[in-house]
Amino acid sequence: MAPYTQPFLERRSRGQKHPVEDFLFTYYTLSPAQFTRWHPGPGVVLLDTPERTDWAFYRPATRSELAAAGAREGASGVVVDAEAFLAKRGTAVRFTREILANTAAKTGTFDCFGLHEWAMAYRAEKNGVRHEGVELRLGAQGTDEVVRGHRIRCSHFDAFRFFQPQAVERNELQPTRQAQRTMEQPGCLHATMDLYKWAYKLLPAVDSDLLADCFELAWDVRRTDMEASPYDLAERGYEPVRIETPEGKAEYVRRQRAFAARGTELRVRLVAATDRLLEAAA
Repeated sequence: MAPYTQPFLERRSRGQKHPVEDFLFTYYTLSPAQFTRWHPGPGVVLLDTPERTDWAFYRPATRSELAAAGAREGASGVVVDAEAFLAKRGTAVRFTREILANTAAKTGTFDCFGLHEWAMAYRAEKNGVRHEGVELRLGAQGTDEVVRGHRIRCSHFDAFRFFQPQAVERNELQPTRQAQRTMEQPGCLHATMDLYKWAYKLLPAVDSDLLADCFELAWDVRRTDMEASPYDLAERGYEPVRIETPEGKAEYVRRQRAFAARGTELRVRLVAATDRLLEAAA
């Protein structure tokens, strides 16, 4: 994970910002240090790691667990304490499972064309530009024309809540935090990025391989999210997906479907992880 975390840490030490890559470390709440701390997930005995007994949701392995793992005589080890985790975070585990399963059961919607980012930049002459030091590719007036010329059907509350005030009523859907568990759908780029959030909220009760896979998908999605946005990022190496054109729309949908397919696999793994956790603590 160092190729992702190290550049961010170096930029932060210099007081520099990146409009695309910083997002997964600033919007989401898992720090790089927490992110790069390896966890095997429940049911795995870590031998000779007494320092982990002081880590949250770890406990010493029992004799039977050590024997089942084939440990040598007199060995010590630790395991993730699924019971303690569920006792402390059971509500969050069940909510996570519900929202993931509900989303997985839906048919994806693939006609939003990333217009949530345009709605966040609407009326920039009055509201200002959200990303400091980044120009609008079509200018303020051109951005507004794209917003006014398209249907906007954003289903993701945490994208919708950043719409500029004048764009809120243009959204055909009105997502709320309360309706989040039933409104999210697998075609949504932000719902796909959020798989990373759901994974780290389950640490250490999910393994770090699953966390890393969710992060890498979120990283790729973030790139497309900003390439399809109204911002001009060409000088930073991001070629625009011109969603205001038929060709750009087709390219956006192609990528959106590929991300949804990857996200579906990860949702299955995350739901299975919550099920194992609930079963282990039963």
